Amino acid sequence: MMKGVVSWQGEVQFKGVSESGHVVDMDGPADSGGREAGFRPMELLLLGLGGCASFDTVTILKKARQQVLNCEVELEADRADAVPSVFTRIHLHFVVTGISLVESHVARAIRLSAEKYCSASMMLEAGGVKISHSYEVKEGKAV
Repeated sequence: MMKGVVSWQGEVQFKGVSESGHVVDMDGPADSGGREAGFRPMELLLLGLGGCASFDTVTILKKARQQVLNCEVELEADRADAVPSVFTRIHLHFVVTGISLVESHVARAIRLSAEKYCSASMMLEAGGVKISHSYEVKEGKAV
């Protein structure tokens, strides 16, 4: 079981506290009374997907003994025009930097995350979101 608490802070601001004690501020857009004082809730969902997919990808690459120096995922999402304004499409573009990375290992790690391990991705896809992936591999320098 996972738990958390979200408490209203006034106007359309909320504070979320996770079971592990981490805090995140959320706020709505200005046209709804927000003051840009935190993440919008849907931004957190999108970033959560990116975090979940990145976690899996890096973990799989490390198990494959790939020397990963950095992994970034650029996220782009479309939302429905009508209420509820759900995600309809999300694209994840991974930029993986490492030393002598094997491209097929990177592709496999991303595919395994998408098809088997990323709970966020599977949950969103089950709700009808079309999720796609792309990647690029960059050579890094040992520090």
